[in-house]
Amino acid sequence: MLLVKKKYLPVLKILLILGFGYFFWLMLQITLEYIPIKADVSFLMIKQTEVEHRPEYLPFFYTHVYTSIFVLLSGFLALLRRDFGLKNFHRNAGKVYILLLLIFSAPAGIYMATFANGGFPSKISFIILGSLWWFTTFKAYQFAKQKKFTLHKQWMWRSFALTLSAITLRMWKVIIVYLFHPNPMDVYQIIAWLGWIPNILLIEFLITKKIL
Repeated sequence: MLLVKKKYLPVLKILLILGFGYFFWLMLQITLEYIPIKADVSFLMIKQTEVEHRPEYLPFFYTHVYTSIFVLLSGFLALLRRDFGLKNFHRNAGKVYILLLLIFSAPAGIYMATFANGGFPSKISFIILGSLWWFTTFKAYQFAKQKKFTLHKQWMWRSFALTLSAITLRMWKVIIVYLFHPNPMDVYQIIAWLGWIPNILLIEFLITKKIL
């Protein structure tokens, strides 16, 4: 069994990198829609109440959008645990991930969660998501400072599983709309939870089985 794992591990890593590259490109395309800064583009078209009546909404929104794409990339590069011939590349990628997430992405995301589409269930889900995102990342940072690198790695995986909710949420949305054609508000309520709970459950399973 161990030989089989070693045999297929390089293939799985290549598929993982290719898969991430594809979905990162899709997320980058979404991010580029918001350059230059506008108040009436894409997702913001359905958030005009917040845009018009809450002057702080746009700064929080764009802070979340612009930093999250770098969080996604730096987190993936850090979890590869390679320096690629560059001194301290892994450590520096991790620092970028942690600092951007703790200071900008997660706090802005939690603020935005209070105005999430789909009513109270969606708001609660996104607030929990944002809080767990911040907390798991902070724990990863703490364990790195304490040089408890096994625990650091496990908490980084938890954090990144929640980071990937930006991708999995959109995947579930496409699947649910295609198969069931539900009411738009029902879609938001479903994907608000489905976008991140399976991610964290999968990571917990892999950590428990000592696969990660």
